[in-house]
Amino acid sequence: MRPALLLAPALLIGGCDLSMKEQPRYDRMESPQLWRDGPVRQHPPEGTIAQGDLARAQALATPPPLTRALLDRGEQRYRIYCSVCHGARGEGDGPVVKRGFPPPPSYHSARLEDAPPRYIVDVITHGYGAMYSYADRIDPKDRWVIAAYVKALQAAGPRREPGK
Repeated sequence: MRPALLLAPALLIGGCDLSMKEQPRYDRMESPQLWRDGPVRQHPPEGTIAQGDLARAQALATPPPLTRALLDRGEQRYRIYCSVCHGARGEGDGPVVKRGFPPPPSYHSARLEDAPPRYIVDVITHGYGAMYSYADRIDPKDRWVIAAYVKALQAAGPRREPGK
């Protein structure tokens, strides 16, 4: 029994080393031998979808059918995420603009009224100008409902001439 008690700590201590912590690897921007044309962090091939992201990509690809419930949810999501800058009616006169932030374009401009809902979803996803991306804040399905609500705001409001 006593030799086993002396042998156990020796075996346990022998297994403790830093091989996992101090392993050979490339740093992020280090030039490796495998890819001589660039850093270790290469861009993924065009059209690649990250593992576990297929459902999100599919939700972004297909707009949901337009219903009253969808517009109600779109109004709710718009008031939470968009009205702070764009205002309640999409005129670009939200509370932050009244406090000095640069105004976003009105949704009632000819350029934005002619834009398809997909454009609005892309702007929500990737940002545009001073607007940052909301991809990490707004679910892909909710981006479509916001776009539908913006189109409803445009249909209800006055259309402006180009350049105004």
